[in-house]
Amino acid sequence: MEIGRFCNRDVVFTSRSNTIKEAAQIMRDYHVGDLVVIDEHKSRRVPCGIITDRDIVVGVVAKDVDPNAVTVGELMGSQLVVGRDTDELSTTAEVMRAKGVRRMPVVNAQGELVGIVTADDIVDQLAQSLTAVAATASVQQRREAVLRKS
Repeated sequence: MEIGRFCNRDVVFTSRSNTIKEAAQIMRDYHVGDLVVIDEHKSRRVPCGIITDRDIVVGVVAKDVDPNAVTVGELMGSQLVVGRDTDELSTTAEVMRAKGVRRMPVVNAQGELVGIVTADDIVDQLAQSLTAVAATASVQQRREAVLRKS
């Protein structure tokens, strides 16, 4: 299954120039633990980074740094891992494991942000598939019982 079919399309984002205080407020307002950092290119949103609540705690709060004095661009990591909306679930899971990331922005063929996929999303998809497979055994048993009565 392609990740574009199940990724979260309601992505909360910010720009590099926002302060950490502003980013934290956006996270609070939208009840999210991460923001995709975007650059605007000809009215297209192109992901350039990601910032998490953990980044803020470890990189700003724990170091007693003024959150108004640091921008998102200064705190975000330099290596963004993205997935294409046409990537398969198994490929995406392998990339996430190999790169050690729990969330990935999802882009279309033009590199524009279309969603975000998390490790939890992948676990949910796999659980649904396993549940469907497990249900086949009981359906098969019921069918067999009906057939044997005739």
